[in-house]
Amino acid sequence: MPLTARQSQTLLWSAIAAFLAIALLTLGPVLTPFVTAAILAYVLEPGVRWLDSHKTPRALAVLITLTTSVLVVLLILLILVPIVQQEIALIRERLPGLITTLTERFVPWIRERFGLEMSLDVSSIRTWLTENFRTLGDDVAAKVFAYAKSGWGAALEIISLMFLVPIVSFFLLMDWDRLVGSVKTLIPLRWRDQAQGLLTEVDTLLGQWLRGQLQVMLAMSAFYSLGLLLAGFELWLPIGVLSGLLMAIPYMGFALGMAFALVDGMLQLGPLYGLVAVAIVYGLGQAVESYFLTPRLVGERIGLHPVVVIFSLLAFGSVFGFVGVLLALPLAAIIAVALRRVHTAYRESEFFHREA
Repeated sequence: MPLTARQSQTLLWSAIAAFLAIALLTLGPVLTPFVTAAILAYVLEPGVRWLDSHKTPRALAVLITLTTSVLVVLLILLILVPIVQQEIALIRERLPGLITTLTERFVPWIRERFGLEMSLDVSSIRTWLTENFRTLGDDVAAKVFAYAKSGWGAALEIISLMFLVPIVSFFLLMDWDRLVGSVKTLIPLRWRDQAQGLLTEVDTLLGQWLRGQLQVMLAMSAFYSLGLLLAGFELWLPIGVLSGLLMAIPYMGFALGMAFALVDGMLQLGPLYGLVAVAIVYGLGQAVESYFLTPRLVGERIGLHPVVVIFSLLAFGSVFGFVGVLLALPLAAIIAVALRRVHTAYRESEFFHREA
């Protein structure tokens, strides 16, 4: 039985969708710089548009915006690298002593409190820690060097992220309006109005969420830095800024920042004081962020449950790698907007209101 024209079109577009999905899975590492550049261009385009509206030539506006973003990234790296170096040195020096202190206090407390007999070979633990952390920095450097020598794939990925992303972002920003217009012309006429409304809603949602999230990150960087300074942390500024920046990773970023501060606090200030100080600073920070800053600056922009956000990050990251992590929240936002529209259409449908 021959296929109808509609069935042929459905089959054709299904094959195209399957091909695109397979291409994304296969070309993930190659697509990473291009997806990163597209996301960067989307984030920076409002700034370019603002400079353009103030009589700045388009090329100069793009160059200024890109240069500023690159400098910000370099500043973040200058913050992160010293933190890692100092943390490794501090762990290497003080962790064996901390293990001894914890075992001397923790084991007797467990025995008195619960009546459990625990036997730990502290000297063996200290010897193992000393031997492993002595070579930690050398091992990291060796692994990085081995990765750089592992083949053209690794070299291509490093070079593309360093040089290709800014270049592709520049050309995307230069032709942004024309590219967006070209994409819109590909939408079938019968779907154009609905698609335009959907894309406008998603664009507004993501723009508001990005601006609000950036404000939350800056505010929490200042809060954590001040709190750790008052608590007596030597590395109060880099750890505080890092904790604020890690909030870009929803929910997991807070846990990572707190873990970093906890290790540093217990090693530098002692196990009890470090634990209490981190609990107070980060407990207050979580309360301020959850009940004051996020509702006011971000609100329910994406409207996703925290579990859905975490699942989106893990699911897209597992399927598409780093590209999936980059696309997780935008795709989740698009799905959320689409599901809200489907829900509204369902509640207004004759099927829903029909009683029999």
